[in-house]
Amino acid sequence: MTCKANELPLIRVVDDEEAVRDALVFLFSQEGWQTTAYPDATSFLKNDAPSAPGCLVLDVKMPGMSGLELQQELKRRGFTAPIIFLSGHGDIDMAVHTMHFGAFDFIPKPIKPERLVNAVSRAIEADHKNRFGLPPKEEIESRISQLTTRERQILKLSLSGLSNGEVGERLGLSEKTIENHKSSVFKRLSVSSIKRVHALFAKLGIEL
Repeated sequence: MTCKANELPLIRVVDDEEAVRDALVFLFSQEGWQTTAYPDATSFLKNDAPSAPGCLVLDVKMPGMSGLELQQELKRRGFTAPIIFLSGHGDIDMAVHTMHFGAFDFIPKPIKPERLVNAVSRAIEADHKNRFGLPPKEEIESRISQLTTRERQILKLSLSGLSNGEVGERLGLSEKTIENHKSSVFKRLSVSSIKRVHALFAKLGIEL
């Protein structure tokens, strides 16, 4: 099963402590993220949908298969989503070990919510870029929200197929002014042309 570029990210939490799982599910839901939690590695391996974009927040020490052992198993299976380790027993050697095998981050308990949210946000973006070569939909929508009213007007008219001259006539602006505004829009969206904007919006399912 393949995933789509506009599919919402899924945050997987694997931790044997129920209180920790509940707290993390609540924290991530407050950020608007889909979250699913598992009490152990076995239930995660049995029930997770590996094709779903997102990341894994994983406790290091658990009964049965440890987080470190799960990391190795996921590596063997070709699991590509970033892994953020949590540990109340962490030390420098353990952190280096997990990072050596591809962990995205290592965060000690007690967890600082702001640091974890930041790490998850970065992991989601990294996974999205790895899967699609595109920034997440939420990031593009955030960039669009930072456009001025005039820039949005020009972008919308340009996307409808109007030339710079035609957009200028509609808005009572010179063609050079339209070009300058569009250049600012392209820089904000990290694209080089209206054609690229069309392709980006189509892949992410964005409409102005």
